[in-house]
Amino acid sequence: MAALVKCRMLFRASRCQTSIIDGVCMRSGSVLHTCLTERARAFSGGVRLHSSDVKSGDDLIVRHLDGADSGIVVLGINRPEAKNAISKNLVMMMSEAVESLKKNNKVRTVILCSMVPGIFCAGADLKERAKMHQSEVGPFVTKARTLITELGTLPMPTIAALDGAALGGGLEMALACDIRVAATSAKMGLVETKLAIIPGAGGTQRLPRTVGVSVAKELIFAARVLSGEEAKSLGLVNHAVEQNPSGDAAYLRALDLAREFIPQGPIAIRMAKLAIDQGMEVDLKTGLAIEEACYSQVIPTKDRLEGLQAFREKRPPRFKGE
Repeated sequence: MAALVKCRMLFRASRCQTSIIDGVCMRSGSVLHTCLTERARAFSGGVRLHSSDVKSGDDLIVRHLDGADSGIVVLGINRPEAKNAISKNLVMMMSEAVESLKKNNKVRTVILCSMVPGIFCAGADLKERAKMHQSEVGPFVTKARTLITELGTLPMPTIAALDGAALGGGLEMALACDIRVAATSAKMGLVETKLAIIPGAGGTQRLPRTVGVSVAKELIFAARVLSGEEAKSLGLVNHAVEQNPSGDAAYLRALDLAREFIPQGPIAIRMAKLAIDQGMEVDLKTGLAIEEACYSQVIPTKDRLEGLQAFREKRPPRFKGE
């Protein structure tokens, strides 16, 4: 009964509606125009962005795809001058975007990627960190950890596209996503012990849950950096793809995955994610109770009836998330 109540509470939260502005969020920092034009076409899912869509100074670009890709939202990190390092401003912007996505039941899948060729996220902004007073460091890390936790609990599928280096907090962001796709040339690792600190935004917890305790300890103790191919062999990423000349192979593979999710029942996908995520944290008996509770949420939906009707009529279903 407790699992059912919790499931219903989370389900209702995921159904609350709010709108998120399609386009960009402007913040400080200079961006090379060439960088924007190189990444614009891939970021928009094959539709070239106009100059009004991408502006210099955007640390995070939020793009709602349309047409056949409607329901896919792409979050593009865009701090080329700092290798997409995690700053106070970026944490604030991403927190706002994640909060909006969490309440928008029209969003089917979120892709987290980089607008900067050759880099996903280099981790914490150490230049900014060096200017912080010791008393500021703890609260900032807490905010970053909260952001990554919120990213990990988004109700819809999330995919991290690693077309470049994902180090420290950058890899921790990717670990919070449901699925990770990497270019074989991408480099990734939790390298904090090189700085005499430890991963502070979930890395010590999510990495062992992904690759196993012993392997995670080895990687963290050695501050080892892996290639995309090595990461695939360890199960750290789902797919490793050869990089293409435009440097967006992982993003394009992530987009293909998102397109596979779009035709499926959106409420069913959210409930499946909830059942898996909560079930992995408990014993099997409790996990089965959670699955039953989540299953009960899809029974009264219009989408379930539409699926049965479409099957009888031998046509593709038209799910509305109702």
